[in-house]
Amino acid sequence: MTLAVASGKGGTGKTTIATNLAMVAAEKYGQVTLLDCDVEEPNSHIFIKGTKIKEEIVNIKIPEVDESICTECGACSNFCQYNAIMSLKGKPVVFKEMCHSCGGCTLVCQPKAIHEVDHRIGLINFYSLGKINLIDGLLDVGSPLSPPLIGAVKKLEGKDTLNIIDAPPGTSCPVIEAIKDADYIILVTEPTPFGLNDLVLAVEVSRKLNKKFAVAINRVGSGDDRVHRYCKDENIPIILEIPDDRRIAELYSNGKTILDNLPEYRKSFEEVLTKIGVVIQNGQ
Repeated sequence: MTLAVASGKGGTGKTTIATNLAMVAAEKYGQVTLLDCDVEEPNSHIFIKGTKIKEEIVNIKIPEVDESICTECGACSNFCQYNAIMSLKGKPVVFKEMCHSCGGCTLVCQPKAIHEVDHRIGLINFYSLGKINLIDGLLDVGSPLSPPLIGAVKKLEGKDTLNIIDAPPGTSCPVIEAIKDADYIILVTEPTPFGLNDLVLAVEVSRKLNKKFAVAINRVGSGDDRVHRYCKDENIPIILEIPDDRRIAELYSNGKTILDNLPEYRKSFEEVLTKIGVVIQNGQ
């Protein structure tokens, strides 16, 4: 089973929930794979202090033009919908940062002047802590395309283990890539007008993807009841509520987990996994 923890905006407590759920799941079910797909700023490793086992470079394929063969016909430029290869005074010029690695330009090039070469976009780091395997992607500075790296991280999901995805914030392409194959999504939000606005967007995305989902509200008591009223009106289950507890904020700022330091919250996280397991089992 794959569980994704997502949010319409950053800073809502998504990683806090993902890491603490991974700890509870490891105790309850055994081996767990935590996939940090927030590749622009992965920080699960700050809380899951595992031993780094290895790292792997992730490349994508980009076109390279052999000008000695190119006839300057412009077919590659006409084909590319991302303007990653353009004809400038007849000569094809590749903008590698804009390439989506579809390979179409190589197919339309009749003289076969275009071939593909590797282009590095980031790293995948592997950590181990007891029964938790933590895998995170780290996008290279200046690399604009995170979905291919997120896809590479997701290919490392455990086949016979519970997988927990810490998704990037927002509702754009990187989030879609992270959550599209999940069996269940937890949408994390805060009880504020901004939190509600971004939750509504995240709910729309989850519904368009036809996913089972529930809401987790962080810092309950710090805002108003608009998120609660929205969930009630939309018949969306609230699967977890974390109060506005200064101790949790202090733990987060020091890279510490709730479960290791505030055991009174353990039951809440255990109940989340139980509720999701029932939903998945019953196909609700």
